[in-house]
Amino acid sequence: MKQHQIRHIDFENSSILSCILQSALPLLAAQILNLLYSIVDRIYIARIPSVGTTAIGSVGLCFPIIILVTAFTNLYGSGGSPLFSISYGEGDHVRASRLLNLSFRLEILTAVLLTLSGELFCTPLLKLFGASSVTLPYAQSYLRIYLLGNLFSMIATGMNPFINAQGFPVIGMITVTIGAVCNIVLDPLFIYVLGLGVRGAAAATVLSQALSALFVLRFLTGKTALMKLTRMSWREFFRYEKEIRSIISLGLSSFVMQLTNSLVSVACNSVLARTGGDLYISIMAIISSIRQIMDTPIFAISDGTSPVVSYNYGARHADRVKEGIRILTVLGFAYTIGAWIFIVTQTELLISVFSSDKSILKDAVPAVHLYFSAFVFQTFQYAGQTTFKSLGKKKQAIFFSLLRKAVIVIPLTFLFPYAFHMGSRGVFLAEPVSNVIGGVACFVTMLLTVLPELNRMEGLERKS
Repeated sequence: MKQHQIRHIDFENSSILSCILQSALPLLAAQILNLLYSIVDRIYIARIPSVGTTAIGSVGLCFPIIILVTAFTNLYGSGGSPLFSISYGEGDHVRASRLLNLSFRLEILTAVLLTLSGELFCTPLLKLFGASSVTLPYAQSYLRIYLLGNLFSMIATGMNPFINAQGFPVIGMITVTIGAVCNIVLDPLFIYVLGLGVRGAAAATVLSQALSALFVLRFLTGKTALMKLTRMSWREFFRYEKEIRSIISLGLSSFVMQLTNSLVSVACNSVLARTGGDLYISIMAIISSIRQIMDTPIFAISDGTSPVVSYNYGARHADRVKEGIRILTVLGFAYTIGAWIFIVTQTELLISVFSSDKSILKDAVPAVHLYFSAFVFQTFQYAGQTTFKSLGKKKQAIFFSLLRKAVIVIPLTFLFPYAFHMGSRGVFLAEPVSNVIGGVACFVTMLLTVLPELNRMEGLERKS
């Protein structure tokens, strides 16, 4: 991996639009591929001869634990990388290196603790999530093997933002691509050819994550990386309590978002089971899948903008920070408007991707239209949230992560169907209402708090 072979983004001198696009496009490709192999994984498991339906349901019982692992992974990756970028932009390479290495060790420590805890409490947790005597053996088989790959997963996913933060998004994309391709190839081999069933699916995932983790470590310890992983004793690690708290505090917004998404899913399914039955639970599952696909590009735009804004904030280039926020907002609106038009005009096509049952269309189409009716307003949420996180504004980032889901969506999911007698329709209405209220509140607060600070910074920059 030679220096001249790898393109590096110059966050300080290249145009902001160019920086964002160069960063976001590889991230988009990686996230799409990651989404694809997640879907393919489920397709393979669902087609295991004679037990496919039971197997996919059993693996679904493991999702809350997998979401928890992902939440901790994002806690350190999304918390440490903006602080790393700010310090690097300030020219404080010593602190930037320390943040990189502290985040790495937090990933390792947490992975070990989660693996041990998961292995010990695997069975009671699965029973708590609804495992029966039929599904429990499959769920246990999958989860026990999957948990062994926690360390690889947390290194691969958690440290990838630090590669992007150094201006190497193509390397970040390759990291994800390696794991995705490996998993797609190994799944049918392990599940069908070797006859390992759900255990084979878990083993394929672990090996794929290990390969991605090795690639991340190779880059972050190699000559190309601008900031490298270095030796740090655990005694030294615990001396930097202040930085550790800063990483965790800023990362809490992503952590909370993961957990509240899980709680929203539980709340929606609980209400729909009573107001609409199994049909509407299936419709919500289809909507969630469509949402996962439609959110991917705006995630890439936000993640691509974050290191650009963080670096220039640290470098005191207020004009470039403001331009980054402006471009993020414009690109977000351009995408969400186009996506909304596609959803409205191609609703039946989107539903058919996840269900071949034509009888579901009568109820599913209006539900999709209602749920996505304020999709455009998500731009406000992502622009504001990304800005807060990128500038290290941890209190605002955490508050607005909680506001839209925990404070607005979950209560409305119960109020609309029961207090306002809207039935299942009320569940689907909670999302657009939260998009408008939460999104606008987040964006306006960002403008009122961040812009004055950037204007003062810009004034000082001119004087100097």
